[in-house]
Amino acid sequence: MLPPPQISRVSHHRVACDGAHDGLPAALGHPRVWLEISELGYVDCGYCDRRFVLIGGPADGVDQTELRDHGDGAGR
Repeated sequence: MLPPPQISRVSHHRVACDGAHDGLPAALGHPRVWLEISELGYVDCGYCDRRFVLIGGPADGVDQTELRDHGDGAGR
């Protein structure tokens, strides 16, 4: 399994993603979406596949290639 293209460690269960990263402005990313991190401790953006990992959660510090894709529950 391939690792997610980018991993962001966050301190809140609810996060926003607009595709902006590494100097790429939000205007060149995707529409802003709000994602909710589940009890698994991570969530993947349905647009850009960025993974958000809750600091101190069950997915923090584990090999990310071992975790399956986990969307926000909205069909993404």
